Amino acid sequence: MRRQELLRVRGRSVAWVPPLLLLVAIAVADYHTIGEFRMISWIVLVPAIAASICGVWGTALFAVLSLVTYVVADSAWPHEHRSGRADFVLVALGGILATLACAIRVRDENRALHMSDVTDTVRRTVLRPLPPGWGGLDHAGVYLTADARVGGDLYDIQPGPHGTRVLVGDVQGKGLPAVEAAAALLGTFREAAYHEAELVTVAERLETRMIRHRGHTVALGRSDGDLPQVLDFARTGGTPTATDVLLGFPDDEREAVDVLLFGHEPPLAVGPDGVRTLSAAAGPPQVRRWRVAAAETLLLVTDGVTEARDGTGAFYPLAHEVTRAVAEDPGTAEPARLAAFVRDGTLRHGGGRLGDDTTVFAVRRRPGGEAPEGGRLRS
Repeated sequence: MRRQELLRVRGRSVAWVPPLLLLVAIAVADYHTIGEFRMISWIVLVPAIAASICGVWGTALFAVLSLVTYVVADSAWPHEHRSGRADFVLVALGGILATLACAIRVRDENRALHMSDVTDTVRRTVLRPLPPGWGGLDHAGVYLTADARVGGDLYDIQPGPHGTRVLVGDVQGKGLPAVEAAAALLGTFREAAYHEAELVTVAERLETRMIRHRGHTVALGRSDGDLPQVLDFARTGGTPTATDVLLGFPDDEREAVDVLLFGHEPPLAVGPDGVRTLSAAAGPPQVRRWRVAAAETLLLVTDGVTEARDGTGAFYPLAHEVTRAVAEDPGTAEPARLAAFVRDGTLRHGGGRLGDDTTVFAVRRRPGGEAPEGGRLRS
């Protein structure tokens, strides 16, 4: 969060309060000190505190106030020991350095906020907003970055003539190469998921797009083009460029979902009766159809959740925690609440730190199955 937002009360900045209170406290304490022990030279701390929480002009103002207060306090009581010129220089120099430090801090903060805005813009461009009920599904998604660099986690919903398809994936790497790969996958998914009748054909289209993308990166001389693709990963057990899970919600079966996994964690079906794993079939990647009750939500997460560690190195027990939460309150299975619960649990387990980008996506059919206008497209 921005420091300015943290130091506001009812919309007004209160960043000036701590250094002002410190200024008054030091002046009062100095009045009550006697002999050669004088507190007034401690006033050099005031602009230092202001530099950490105020703006440049606010810090400069406290530097001047500190210097004026020093001069007044040091000369107001002739019978007391005077700190003298040396401490005057100390307070003046401290104010100047504090103002310079504040200017550097504000510049770096503005640069960080700018980069954060750029990252958010890139993510919004790649991960388009999903309208409520899109494709006849209730959904909730959470994306958290592990650092300032944008990552390659992705998710999307695409309604079409052959049902609604869902994609959740994790592209290897960080920064623009990962964003490029994610954008390539999402663009292909949105077209293939609409036009192709078979879910496995959608996956093949994604694989073809990644092979083409790899050829482009190799031509550019980038090392991210040397990694095998998702289908290669499933066959060889190598390191994939991207891991994906595809879900298909057929129109002809209300309580069915097709699952196709490529190196990704299998989804969890979370409902009032508990939690179960919708694992893939053994052998080469193939579509597996599962029966899913109307009250069950499908939970999909990326490595940021499953590989989150606590101080002892233990992984986050996702299935156990979700099972416990649903047993205590069946309403936790609702998509928005479930996504928020996993997000909070992951952050709490990792002590507020993320080892990898984290995506949590929860989805289930809307009651009644009707999508809002535009959410169920037909040829």
